[in-house]
Amino acid sequence: MPRKLLFIVNPNAGKKISERLINTIRKEFPQNIYYQIVVWKDKDHFKEVLDILHSQDYTDAIAVGGDGTVNQVAKSLLGTNISLGIIPAGSGNGLARTLGISMEVEEAIKQIAKGNTVKIDHGTVNGIPFFCTSGIGFDAHIGNLFTKSVKRGLQSYIKITIAELFRYRAKEYSLTFNGQTIVRKAFLITVGNAGQYGNDFYIAPEAKINDGLFHVVILKPFNVFHLPGLMIKILSKKAHLSGRIETYVTDSITIKRELKDTIHFDGEPTVEEKKVVYENNTLSITAIKGDNFKQ
Repeated sequence: MPRKLLFIVNPNAGKKISERLINTIRKEFPQNIYYQIVVWKDKDHFKEVLDILHSQDYTDAIAVGGDGTVNQVAKSLLGTNISLGIIPAGSGNGLARTLGISMEVEEAIKQIAKGNTVKIDHGTVNGIPFFCTSGIGFDAHIGNLFTKSVKRGLQSYIKITIAELFRYRAKEYSLTFNGQTIVRKAFLITVGNAGQYGNDFYIAPEAKINDGLFHVVILKPFNVFHLPGLMIKILSKKAHLSGRIETYVTDSITIKRELKDTIHFDGEPTVEEKKVVYENNTLSITAIKGDNFKQ
């Protein structure tokens, strides 16, 4: 069956996608593969985009934007035979990096044109799909503040993070998984379907996106003197070796906390109940990969 691609462009992604990027797609993408480009104007318009995608026999949906855009497109493909592709244009680009997709637009377009694919897992948190990471605690708190920020991009994210590091306080959680319950006071808890948040910031470096398992990372309370060593471990893909981090492997986990609070799914924040349930869904979606993708 010949390929038929729909590029779904979010003009409000982290780097503010310009007409130039759309023109690059038109210039670089092979003319012998059928494709169309549609610009997602707002949340209401996205429903119309999905109607186009699912009613016109498209074989590939290419998300052009950041992690939020990718999540929106990817979860609409669950239960279908449509492959997910990504042209990364956001602040973190976690799933694109995990799949080995280039951060250079021209190279990413070539990888999309090749169309090499891999089956990957997705997780759900209280029924909400995610593909890289989800979590509660500090990272969800930062995600909520970042979403409300006028300024986007990595510099804005770092600025918010540094400011909040000195304000945020660890909280107590009960975690039930693999037939056991543990109680921990944690700065954050990340459930990793993949190893990184984005920007090659590896919180769960041993996680694999196609093994049917989560890596659950508990970051213990720490002080400013622990921070340099912790950051070095995370940036060098050795977070699991830090004395401030516990990591567990499971395909499902239930986390309870004292109050309703923010969670994030692929960096997108929302408020959920005191009880948060995670489940892994094995090899549930087909994604286009880059040459550097590691199984």
